[in-house]
Amino acid sequence: MLNGSVIRRVRRAAATTTVVGCAVAATQLAALASAQAAPAAGQARPGGVIATAGELVNVTSGKWLWGRRLNARLPIASLTKVMTAIVVLSSGDLRRKIKVTGAAERYAAEHFATTAGLYPGDVLTARQLLDGMLLQSGADAAYLLAASYGPGRHAFVRKMNATARRLGMTHTHFANVDGLPWPSATHSSSHDLIIMGKAAMKLPSFRAMVSQRSHWVAATSEHHGYYWRSTDLLLTEYRGAIGIKTGFTQAAGFCLLFDARRGRTELMGVVLGSPDGTARFAAAEQLLNWGFAHG
Repeated sequence: MLNGSVIRRVRRAAATTTVVGCAVAATQLAALASAQAAPAAGQARPGGVIATAGELVNVTSGKWLWGRRLNARLPIASLTKVMTAIVVLSSGDLRRKIKVTGAAERYAAEHFATTAGLYPGDVLTARQLLDGMLLQSGADAAYLLAASYGPGRHAFVRKMNATARRLGMTHTHFANVDGLPWPSATHSSSHDLIIMGKAAMKLPSFRAMVSQRSHWVAATSEHHGYYWRSTDLLLTEYRGAIGIKTGFTQAAGFCLLFDARRGRTELMGVVLGSPDGTARFAAAEQLLNWGFAHG
């Protein structure tokens, strides 16, 4: 179980988030908890997983462990930014310098999105913007990366969808670079997100970024100083956690793509549509505990 300090931190984070969701009714919670889920043959089901959909796999052995509504097409919020990072990292040149524009900050503000708190006029590297996007979930950083690497957001989204097709993500369509419900909702499935997560975690730079609990960028003559703290509380509260990404919109609910390693065993999972932040992290913890015991 998550301890009281974690729950208090989640509540504080929820109080300051720029997008406020509605609570799921008690009857909906019961339905989520009892939704159809198939464990690996001969194993009891993990309990307490309050989520619309999800999946858990043993990355080390390749064994599938658990799933719920694996191919349901659902909004995925900021889990989208994992694909944004894959496209940038595949393009290379992480020392590329990118100027922060007022347009990027206006975009985030107009869509009530989480930001990395960037200052217009600052010049940052692509690597630094990736840290701000993946840890702080900055839509402003995602906007700037897409504008540079597309070039332009529309071209960049085409690259995201081409990469999804190449990976075999057959239930996925990216509408933008950040997971906001604009111009239409990006959708994917639990199974596709595991495919995406595996591809991302094979990239050493990505793996290093998402395992950080926080990241500090010292001020220089080109930019302000920045401090970004990961929105993934598992990194500080679950032994062996090494990433990956949180997400939230009203349509998507609270989502989490997660990875943990203990000894020689690495597990990866995803939960979509949890009713709040506490339930999201608790579901991941339940799945990981069950997976390390049975996987």
